[in-house]
Order: sequence, then C-alpha cells, then structure tokens
Amino acid sequence: MIKINNLSKLYKRGIETIPALNEITTNIKEGDFICLLGPSGAGKTTLLNIIGCMDLPTNGQLEIAGRQITAEGVPKIKGEVLDRFRREHIGFIFTDFFLIPTLSALENVEMPLLWSGSKMKNKAKELLELVGLGHRLTHRPNELSGGEMQRVAIARALVNHPKILLADEPTGNLDTKTRDTILDLFTTLNQNGLTIILATHDHEIATQVPRVIHLNEGRIAG
Repeated sequence: MIKINNLSKLYKRGIETIPALNEITTNIKEGDFICLLGPSGAGKTTLLNIIGCMDLPTNGQLEIAGRQITAEGVPKIKGEVLDRFRREHIGFIFTDFFLIPTLSALENVEMPLLWSGSKMKNKAKELLELVGLGHRLTHRPNELSGGEMQRVAIARALVNHPKILLADEPTGNLDTKTRDTILDLFTTLNQNGLTIILATHDHEIATQVPRVIHLNEGRIAG
C-alpha cells in the first residue's frame, strides 16, 4: 500500500542544513498496524507528514495505493488532485486533538464532510457511537475529558472512510487507563481492515503494536 524508497528531508536554517530524514526505505502493507518509535527529533512527525501528503521530501520516492506521489522529491500530483487524494485515502489524529471549541462533538466530526461535499451526515453520528460517545453528541470540547476529545478526533479522522490512519503521539496527553482504551480502539479498527501508522516515543505502546519501526536521527535504526 505504501512504498517508501530512499526518502530524505532536509531543512534549511540560515546557512545550516538540518537532516530530518536520511534515506528512509520501507514498505507498509494494506492492513498493517505500525508503530514509529523514537525520541523527540527522530523524524517521526516529518515522516508522518510526508506519508500524509502534507509535506514533500527533499529526495526519494513515495507511492501510496498504487499512486506515485513523489519521485526524487518532485511531486507527481498536486493542487486539487492531491487534496482529493488526501481526503479519500488518509485520516489524521494529533496529540492536541485540534477540535473547534465552539462546535459540538457531532459538528466537529461533520467538518471534513463539508470539504468533501458528502451528504452522509449520519456517518458522523455512527462513528461517535462506534467510539463510545453516542451520549455526548451535543457536548463541546470544554465539556469533554481528554480521552473523550481524542475519541472525537478519531471519529473525525474516520468520517471520510480513509484507507490509512496516521496518528502522531495520539496518547501523549492521556493518562495510562485512557491511553490503553485508545489503543484498544485502534486495534479494533485495524482488525476491521484499517491501515494504521502511529508515532510515539512511548516504548510501552510499542509493545502493543504488531510491527515497530525504530527511528533515530532521521534513520531507521536496527
């Protein structure tokens, strides 16, 4: 499903060149559940952003679902075509949830449907019920716990029925019990066929994920 070959990302800071990723090569199959494990600065978020078509590599090739995204760092699809591809294939979850504070849980989950033009608003309600929040549809983020906000964020990421779910430190702000609840939910989603890539520095999380890719200083370690 995802083919990554010699992927590198360099950032410029004045006259200094900072390597965020160094010749990453790996393949991710449909239905995989993968943990990107490494300390802060290892390149986890950079790699997720590139896989999520939110950033471009400096060099290397990226192919997703049979579609070439970049070759030698040059985009092969862009603009509205890239935006549509991202909406149809990829869902994002972040540590800080990024919910809109003035909207209810239901309205937050419905937001991506506005961009895609979908009429399936009942899908948002079904997903909130799936993540155990059928009783919290009208509550705003400040009326929800951290775990509940993350479950709203998960429902929002799933509302366009993506093939790939990218999660960047999704349990970083959660207590241990809530963290394990979120991981159980990810496991269920993966067992239902969703490809999941989760980035974390938490080694305990890594023990609960079938495949671990260790990153350190922008390289695959080990």
